[in-house]
Amino acid sequence: MLHLGHAYSALVNQRCCEKYQGTMLLRLEDIDQARCTEALETQMLEDLRWMEFQWSGTSRRQSQHFSDYQQALETLKSMGVVYPAFMTRGEIRTAIAQKRAMQEDWPTDPDGTPHYPGAEATWSKQQQEVRRRQVPRHAWRLNMAAALAMLDAPLTWQEFDCANGEIRETVEAHPSQWGDVVLARSDTPTSYHLSVVVDDALQGVTHVVRGRDLYHATAVHRLLQALLGLPEPIYHHHQLVLDADGRKLSKSDGDQSLRHLQETGVEPAQLEQLFTSGLSKGGAE
Repeated sequence: MLHLGHAYSALVNQRCCEKYQGTMLLRLEDIDQARCTEALETQMLEDLRWMEFQWSGTSRRQSQHFSDYQQALETLKSMGVVYPAFMTRGEIRTAIAQKRAMQEDWPTDPDGTPHYPGAEATWSKQQQEVRRRQVPRHAWRLNMAAALAMLDAPLTWQEFDCANGEIRETVEAHPSQWGDVVLARSDTPTSYHLSVVVDDALQGVTHVVRGRDLYHATAVHRLLQALLGLPEPIYHHHQLVLDADGRKLSKSDGDQSLRHLQETGVEPAQLEQLFTSGLSKGGAE
């Protein structure tokens, strides 16, 4: 369910869009067909309307555009920068535990997830194809080393200020911090990273406004944009609304949901006060 953090992000987007007379887009990111139910989607849209969030045109539904993401993935395959990865989540956890037991300092990404420990990136195409026939379920991972080797200049992105529209800083991107990220799975033909990059380009997105929890992920998006020859939006990563303990809000926390707030009598105009309380726990932006 949508919570205060989602509401704050929607509000920041809407104000920024209005200030610079832009077009607000609403995208239904429903690539996870098991979790993205019709009932949950209906509730999300009702919650957005309750808080008077407005968007333009028809929403792009990602599940209807898997062919777009597949085309991008095939392009990356032809460039030799993706590979099939066969380790299960359990096997990955075991491999990482063994490395750490041997006192090996194994890297983690900015979200704290260990880098993929498999060696499939070093296999020959023939080895990969043989294993694919044996193990139909697999992931397609970005070969980070091979991808970075294709760049002819350092990656950066432009961080802009919603208050005045000016570029606040040029951020040096470090996609290598993420290791060989998943771009697709055999049962889900895309990932968040791949789908949003493709969608931003196809929808003509010029300004991306989202939370600080996705700040470092922008490095992966810039790398994919460079590899696929896609335009570069500019970005604003806003402060996060935190809970009473100073932690990022979770969708599983029912008492923080917009639906719960509505049911307890909160009016849309009161959201500002709730935002202020949650934002103060995250420090100044």
